[in-house]
Amino acid sequence: MFGLGGKKLFKYSSINNTLPLDVEDTVTCFCRKARRKEKDAGTTEDPKLYLEEAALERQLPELDLRMLVDLPPGLDYNEWLASHTLSLFDHTNLIYGTISEFCTPTGCPDMTGPGLRTYLWFDEKGKKTRVAAPQYIDYVMTFTQRTVSDETIFPTKYANEFPSSFESIVRKILRLLYHVVAHIYHCHFREVALLGLHAHLNCVFAHLTLLNQRFNLIDTKETEILGDLEAALLGDSSLGSSSSVPTTTIQDPPSATT
Repeated sequence: MFGLGGKKLFKYSSINNTLPLDVEDTVTCFCRKARRKEKDAGTTEDPKLYLEEAALERQLPELDLRMLVDLPPGLDYNEWLASHTLSLFDHTNLIYGTISEFCTPTGCPDMTGPGLRTYLWFDEKGKKTRVAAPQYIDYVMTFTQRTVSDETIFPTKYANEFPSSFESIVRKILRLLYHVVAHIYHCHFREVALLGLHAHLNCVFAHLTLLNQRFNLIDTKETEILGDLEAALLGDSSLGSSSSVPTTTIQDPPSATT
């Protein structure tokens, strides 16, 4: 897990040596196609490399992912949410760890996502703060690590029960993890693709999206910014309504609340 202090989990150099020789050429192709589409459309918004056909891979088929999030008969709902929350935290943390050295206060002075979205952090006193992306993500991972390690919130011992507020806590964690995933897609997808991890990132996004669709855990205003990716990865059979909201309708970027 991420842990306190923002410790990196991987070094780029240790992975880079195992990359296929044609990966950089493929990413360059993504960039060229995206810039060409941008020029034809006459828009100044950053190209969305993650929507290129060659990038739309994931490790598990949609049917398997939908079965993955369905609550099995007889299993406690809170137990089910806890297991998925821990899994999504671990995988989001691992993927961000591989590209964290490229997410710097200089390169990412704001915590941004697609569609001109900017996330602001609210501290424990309710003060709204604009922080650089790596600081914001460190706050997210530190908060989540502390929360999932709290026996009174995520019980692991026999006879300990989940608190009555457990679902609201899970909603907050998943919303914050969604912000991290959105930032990775928006600002660091090129690095993810160069590492050959775009299929893994897409799988995490699909998992998070389908869990949200199944249990309605994240507000539509949060998920609409990646509605086009949701439609591209999950198609017209998507259960949720967030993919029907175009990102071009976003005017004022809302803030993240904690």
